[in-house]
Amino acid sequence: MPARSEKERSGGDRIVVNMYYAYIIKSKKDDSLYKGHCQDIVERLKQHNRGEMMSIKNKISFILIYFEKFDTRTEAIKREKYFKTAAGRRFLKHILAP
Repeated sequence: MPARSEKERSGGDRIVVNMYYAYIIKSKKDDSLYKGHCQDIVERLKQHNRGEMMSIKNKISFILIYFEKFDTRTEAIKREKYFKTAAGRRFLKHILAP
């Protein structure tokens, strides 16, 4: 089920809004990082750990080490792409440092 948040309209009505995530998972097998985006971060991690992503199936099992939340899929994809750049890798190294 997609992640959702509620926002209040003026007048007190609530609307449900889909959320999107850019995330980083780490392989317990070799400490490699994988960057991605999704709508349901819990289900996506389960998919990775079930081996449903062929490109990283040999690196099972994974842990979620970082994520950011966005209102649109476009924003999440843009952030995922940033994580894959040299500047993004430097940012993650700084953020994820012990």
